[in-house]
Amino acid sequence: MADLIAETPCAGLLPVKAGGVTLSEVDAGAMTSLAPFKGQEKALSGALKAAHGMTFPAANRATGKGGARAIWFGQGQAMLIGPECDAALGSLAAITDQSDAWAVVRLDGAGAEDVLARLAPVDLRVAAFKRGHTARTMMQHLMVSITRVGDNAFQIMAFRSMAVTLVHELETAMKGVAARGAG
Repeated sequence: MADLIAETPCAGLLPVKAGGVTLSEVDAGAMTSLAPFKGQEKALSGALKAAHGMTFPAANRATGKGGARAIWFGQGQAMLIGPECDAALGSLAAITDQSDAWAVVRLDGAGAEDVLARLAPVDLRVAAFKRGHTARTMMQHLMVSITRVGDNAFQIMAFRSMAVTLVHELETAMKGVAARGAG
């Protein structure tokens, strides 16, 4: 019998650097989809705060910080990233483990906005998209979640099966921005 070796979605692909921008893989920890049952939104937010120190996020927002975030993931849905989800939340919401389903990367550096401007049809400039803002959008032909996690830093999530494409698209844009001297 073959011995299987667990690998991260971007194993062997990252980190990469071009100009002043770095793309690296994020160890996101546990990832759990939360979808509150009808009429339980407020109760879920309170229980999430008690269990994990963050509320259920409003549309296009993320709550928490560092290794523990709740990211808006669509109407009536959020992704808890970092801690193992408190099982008690299951009485207020449908909870689904998504830990192996996503590739999570961090784009960091002075030209990060310029890189994403080449790929995503969303205004990600800091004036419009502040820390804690998040968007589900297209990046070229990939569906992604983009969250601003710092002044010049973004967390980007795509389906695990698209990790190679995610890295390729970002790396190509990074090299293009670096070649123009913007970042």
